[in-house]
Amino acid sequence: MENEKRYLIVGLGNAEQQYAGTRHNYGFEVANAVAKAFKAEFKNDRLAYVARANFKGRELVILMPTTYMNLSGKAVKHWLAEENVSVDHCLVIYDDIDLPLGIFKLKPKGGGGTHNGIGNIIETLGRTDIPRMRCGIGKDYAQGYQVNYVLSRFSSEELKLVEPCIERAVSAVKSFVTVGMQMTMNQFNTKEAERAKELAANSDSEQ
Repeated sequence: MENEKRYLIVGLGNAEQQYAGTRHNYGFEVANAVAKAFKAEFKNDRLAYVARANFKGRELVILMPTTYMNLSGKAVKHWLAEENVSVDHCLVIYDDIDLPLGIFKLKPKGGGGTHNGIGNIIETLGRTDIPRMRCGIGKDYAQGYQVNYVLSRFSSEELKLVEPCIERAVSAVKSFVTVGMQMTMNQFNTKEAERAKELAANSDSEQ
């Protein structure tokens, strides 16, 4: 029987050291921040680094898969079964080039887009109704240089947008496990959309 008080929070990334701090590891950065907020420590477990926390009567299992990004579904499927967590209590967090840097967006379902991690999770679980948090990294790269871009690190100027975004993302995770996806989307998506407009306006004024 599924545990209604337990949630799986999954940050996507590549576990190898050379990928630490890159745009493609944004999910790991958020997962780390969530664990840090609860003073939880990660341990190397089957297919993932795993941390555990309690919040307002809920149990959080925070996951950073140690499979390659494009095999993330293997880890998610294992830990959903291992912890008896329903898919609607699972939140997958990952980087997205189609959102502006410093913005995130919550969605209850959808396709994988160009992201191999969420794409593999959808394929492995055989369903698209997987709650997710897309964290914008922008697409400031020349045609043909997407791989180089997502595997590059944030500049000090970019981190001024990224770090506050991660803090807001942690707040959204806390909301997700307490009031659910719909209310969390209502609370956060509108504010993030307004923030995106402000960033775009500021960018236009600087040009």
